[in-house]
Amino acid sequence: MAKQFDVIVIGAGPGGYIAAIRAAQLGLSVACVDAWTSPAGKPAPGGTCTNVGCIPSKALLQSSEHYEQLNHHFAEHGITAKGVSLDLDKLIGRKDTVVQQNNAGILFLFKKNKVSFFHGTGTLAAKTDFGWSVKVAGKTDEDLEGRHVIVATGSSARALPGVPFDEAQILSNDGALRIPAVPKKLGIIGAGVIGLEMGSVWRRLGAEVTILEAMPEFLGAVDRDVAKEAQKAFAKQGLDIQTGVRIGEVKASAKGVNVQYTDAAGAEQKLAVNHLIVSIGRVPNTQGLGAEVVGLKLDERGFVVVDEDCRSNLTNVWAVGDVVRGPMLAHKAEEEGVAVAERIAGQHGHVNFGTIPWVIYTSPEVAWVGKTEQTLKAEGRDYKAGSFPFMANGRARALGDTTGFVKILADAKTDEVLGVHIVGPMASELIAEAVTIMEFRGAAEDIARICHAHPTLSEAVKEAALAVDKRTLNL
Repeated sequence: MAKQFDVIVIGAGPGGYIAAIRAAQLGLSVACVDAWTSPAGKPAPGGTCTNVGCIPSKALLQSSEHYEQLNHHFAEHGITAKGVSLDLDKLIGRKDTVVQQNNAGILFLFKKNKVSFFHGTGTLAAKTDFGWSVKVAGKTDEDLEGRHVIVATGSSARALPGVPFDEAQILSNDGALRIPAVPKKLGIIGAGVIGLEMGSVWRRLGAEVTILEAMPEFLGAVDRDVAKEAQKAFAKQGLDIQTGVRIGEVKASAKGVNVQYTDAAGAEQKLAVNHLIVSIGRVPNTQGLGAEVVGLKLDERGFVVVDEDCRSNLTNVWAVGDVVRGPMLAHKAEEEGVAVAERIAGQHGHVNFGTIPWVIYTSPEVAWVGKTEQTLKAEGRDYKAGSFPFMANGRARALGDTTGFVKILADAKTDEVLGVHIVGPMASELIAEAVTIMEFRGAAEDIARICHAHPTLSEAVKEAALAVDKRTLNL
């Protein structure tokens, strides 16, 4: 007989495990099914984010930043180090430990919140009198039934046509995290979040990095002023970023990878590298879900079709995260997971897509929320802008990192904050203040009148808000 639950969540990534835990906290009986397996053969909940995405990449970014600082910047502080060496195996091992700790943490939270976890692949099988049948294929096969099902199966890296990932020379985000030796030359196709972060890691560790981007502008979705500042900083660090390219033939051999491409001027070029990271987007994980069996509607790109509340075309079948429309961000998936769990429990879950922050964890960090200046111009919106450089911020000078600025866009009449864009130190943390203000439809003046501790980087946010109305404290 099938085991019955109020809610079955398929997938234990950020959207799935958060949805399962929240539903359990609201008094529902919950099962979560996930197939991720660690190298040791154990369950590894957390999805792409925990296993080969957000968490391991930040671990490597931190380690490589320490190496960079020790080799090139500690001397400015009167700290001299000799005989500095890199133990790449240990560096990668630390990353793996951080991942395992997060896997274990999720399993602990499942146990604490009485979520039944099933290790295997979950497939929608049929509509039943109880709700929906879900088959679990794993070391032990299971038959489950749920009154509600939440699909949270995530996404996978998109490969170049005709160039599959081998994770040895042609790398996805997975292989990019575990290159066995620092390459002399590393190629990256795609100057998005993954490309820039992985490029930064391996450049700091000693690789010569070339990034090829098809779009004519660098970080086209980012505010132009911020994108230009970031590109200038990355070029100074040694990242060779080429935009407006068209990729041609890609050939891998025992000696490395050769890429033929046409540059922005139309000239034919060749790039020879030891490894090639391909970061050109992601595709939803809906193959093998059983969508065609139960009639779950997918769009032409394979995403589960949902309404604004994450309901699919099937009664009591929901979907969240990378497998549905919207930005492929872990925190967006988490917000949707919480909202769906609350809706199932009869509450009014809410997600505001207009206040979802974006972050690129490079150095300098890039973070933004809301609308860009180019978007406001295209919409014909009457706005005002203010900015403040970290060069004039006391804490930034003390840190020795004064690259970048804070830029705030506000409605010209109401002063409501419409967008905040930051490039510089700790931008990933500073953006939270902007999200909070925007969630409450606050004004630039509200930021300006809030007392910020001195000296802090957050004072640059306050100064940018003051600059919106052409005022300044010059802190």
